[in-house]
Order: sequence, then structure tokens, then C-alpha cells
Amino acid sequence: MPPVDACVYSLVGIHSDMISQPIPTRERIISAAAKLFYKEGIRSVSVDAVAEEAGVTKRTLYYHFASKDDLIGAYLEARDQPNLSLFKRWYAETTGEPADKVQGIFRNLARAARHPKWKGCGFLRTSAELVNMPGHPAMKVGIEHKKRVEAWLRVTFEAAGIKTEAPQLARQILLLLDGSFAVVLLHRDPTYMEAAGEAAGSLIRAATANA
Repeated sequence: MPPVDACVYSLVGIHSDMISQPIPTRERIISAAAKLFYKEGIRSVSVDAVAEEAGVTKRTLYYHFASKDDLIGAYLEARDQPNLSLFKRWYAETTGEPADKVQGIFRNLARAARHPKWKGCGFLRTSAELVNMPGHPAMKVGIEHKKRVEAWLRVTFEAAGIKTEAPQLARQILLLLDGSFAVVLLHRDPTYMEAAGEAAGSLIRAATANA
């Protein structure tokens, strides 16, 4: 199983019908940056290193990105929809009630966290490195990504009949998700993520009973 990047996959499989097709230069640069940023952190990776990994000149890199900051923002932006889509797929593929389905997300994340190359949530790790730069492009991307995850949870709970408590419940589940990323990265013990999933399930079941 591939490692998880920015909360989910950092390595995306290439479809067989795409193997022979050249990857656009901009996408190749973003892919190279994602690999290095996730592995080593954004501050320790130079533009030269990204250009070398992508097989382009630094001049070509700066043709596509005005600065390293723009590249960092693009790296996270490229993970936004794939990450949310994976959460949705895990939810849909898990049988049972909403509580069971949300627990399925946590179980899949715990399984991914057992991969030796797993390094936590790329969005949270990047925000930690840029904590003193709230206006950084990547910080804005990270904020919007987390808002989208929370909004999807809220809509999902509302569709399941949880009306009044849906906004607060969505926020609580997001906190459990992000908290589990931090604690598992610290302890290297994915059972913390499974425990967070159990807590999420309990919250959802209680809200369902009150709906």
C-alpha cells in the first residue's frame, strides 16, 4: 500500500493507458515537489532539488511557478480533491450506518499509517512549518481543504437525518481526524487513530439517536 500524503495518498497509481503519454511539465514539477516535500519537509527542500527530481532546469521551474511559495501552494492544491475523494470513497465502501462508515475512514487511515513511509497529514505538516506566515498561499489552500472536508461531513450527516447537530458534529469529527494525525505521527502507533474512529462513531450514534 502506498504512503499517505496530505492525509491520504502521496503516490498516485498511473493508469496503463497513460504510461506512454508524456506528463505535462507543470504536473511533473508538482509531482516531484510533492514527493520531496512530503518526505523531507518544505523548508529543507530547495528549488534546485525539485528541478532535478522533475528533470527540468530551474529556469523552466520558474517559468511555471513565480516562486517556491507558489510551488508549495500548488503542491497542496493538487492534493485537495484527491484526498477528499478518497474520504468519500472509503465512506461509500464501508457498509452500515453513518457511524460505521465514518469509522471506516479512520480504519483506512490507520491502515495507511502502518506504511513505513507514512509521515502524517501534508496539510497539517505544512501549516506547522509556516505557522508564522498566515498569508502564505499554502496556508490558504490548507484552510480551504479543511473547510471542504468539514462541509462534506456536515452535508453527509444532514442527508442521514442529523439536522440540528450536523454542523457541530462535522467539526467534532474533523477535530478527531486531525488530532489523530498528530498523535499517531508522534507515537507511530495507528491504534490511536482507531480509537479516534471509535470516539467518532459514538458521537454520531448519539446524534442519530437524538435526531
